[in-house]
Amino acid sequence: MHHLLQIWFGWVQEWGYPGIILLMAMESSIFPVPSEIVIPPAAFLATQGRFNVWGVIAAGTFGSWLGASMTYWVSLLLGRMVIVKWGRLFMISESKLIRAEHWLARYEAGGVFFARLLPVVRHLISIPAGIVRMNFTTFSVMTIVGSALWCGVLAWFGQTVITPEMLRDPAGMALALKAKSHLIVAAVLVLCVLYFVVMRLTKPRSGA
Repeated sequence: MHHLLQIWFGWVQEWGYPGIILLMAMESSIFPVPSEIVIPPAAFLATQGRFNVWGVIAAGTFGSWLGASMTYWVSLLLGRMVIVKWGRLFMISESKLIRAEHWLARYEAGGVFFARLLPVVRHLISIPAGIVRMNFTTFSVMTIVGSALWCGVLAWFGQTVITPEMLRDPAGMALALKAKSHLIVAAVLVLCVLYFVVMRLTKPRSGA
């Protein structure tokens, strides 16, 4: 994994925006590419004049939507049984899929938005969305908005947290950023709880 992190980090440095799009598309599908080694270093390089920070956020958002959309359509075409049977080859266990399905069932369209801000669920939410044939326009809007916010947060981390020394150790940089992003994840979880409470309170009664 350390070797892969170095390769992926090299793509960001050498390929620029296309590298960001490709890596974020992978991150939003079934490939374990951590977004922490894509957007933050690119945003840091933007402070050095290599990129434009808004271009980095736009490329990351587009890549996230692209990968999520591909996963959505593949899941819609294959169906749940095929994914359960062969998903373990891509580190997608049935238990993870069930968690993502419960998440989507509980939070509906808002669940796609919140999922883009949370680890584990982020790259899996497209699968149940495709399986249940969620409206693709709604799925796309929630994916784009959530991804843009997440990329914006990572870009901010990149500009304020990353140092030149961290660029020499992609694995250490990813761990450091994950540790600092716990507060963001905690805030997202609070919003999820509030969203769920609102849904419960506004849900029509069965006899209505």
